[in-house]
Amino acid sequence: MIKTVLLFIIGLVLICAGGDRLVEAAVAIARKLKISEIVVGATIVSLGTTLPEILVSTTAAFDGSSAVAAGNAFGSIICNTSLIAGLTQTIRPSKKISQASIGWRCNFFFLVAIAMYIWGIAAGAFNRPAGLMMLAGFAFYAWMNIKSASGVEETAEDNGQTSILKQILILAVCAALLYIGANLLVDNGILIAREAGVPERVIAVTFIALGTSLPELVTSVMSLVKGYGNVGLGNIIGANILNLLLVIGIPAAVTGIPLEQQTLAVDIPLAIIVMAVLLVPILIRKRSSRIQGIALLGIYAAYCITSFLGTGHF
Repeated sequence: MIKTVLLFIIGLVLICAGGDRLVEAAVAIARKLKISEIVVGATIVSLGTTLPEILVSTTAAFDGSSAVAAGNAFGSIICNTSLIAGLTQTIRPSKKISQASIGWRCNFFFLVAIAMYIWGIAAGAFNRPAGLMMLAGFAFYAWMNIKSASGVEETAEDNGQTSILKQILILAVCAALLYIGANLLVDNGILIAREAGVPERVIAVTFIALGTSLPELVTSVMSLVKGYGNVGLGNIIGANILNLLLVIGIPAAVTGIPLEQQTLAVDIPLAIIVMAVLLVPILIRKRSSRIQGIALLGIYAAYCITSFLGTGHF
């Protein structure tokens, strides 16, 4: 038991350290390239924090267990948006958000999500052609990020001493620390919970569900602490887009993904709704508000309670 607790603590230290340096490296790159915090959050940071989910979904596809990928990906979008973005926007709402930074990414997310919803209803699955279209969508998304990465006004000046290669290396190491730390935290947290007599269903909707979103959570919190809140917002938007295009797209392209009724009836519509609650007011006012954050947290609480009731825990 002592070993389990020590590994749990090590995992916590790793994700805190990884999230701390990842934010600093991301902001350094943004300043060096003269691009906004939102852009670097939506690209480099989101790829680093979503990498564990991409690796898990790809491994599951090759192991013949891709059926849960869609539910997990849309569940992650719901958690990222309603819990993590809800928490950060309640604590410190984002301000001075550039329309050029966020506008096309928001439109792209909704276009892809709605298209996937319609496809899912019509076909009852994300088959290989759908997966290949998602991967093509990722290639387009990457190209658009490269094309639009210049000329944004939110970023402070670089001091001229930043090494891009060094910061990219730091980002890679920090992403690895987040992945290892999250695994240690979740795996040993489950063991501790079981030892304490916590029911399996409670473990499933707490440690495991939150564990997949720990990198985004830590990065967003560290962004707030360091005064780079827009990095966290960009990370959420970018991570959600990658959840659609890669976390689902790769296993769909490999084996195809059958869709459960819960995913079509609840998870996909709710993922679109919470993103609308977060992004539509920002697109209109170029800033967010605490009301949005509180509303998102309320939605997440209702979602968790409904999930508990659905499992028959209450």
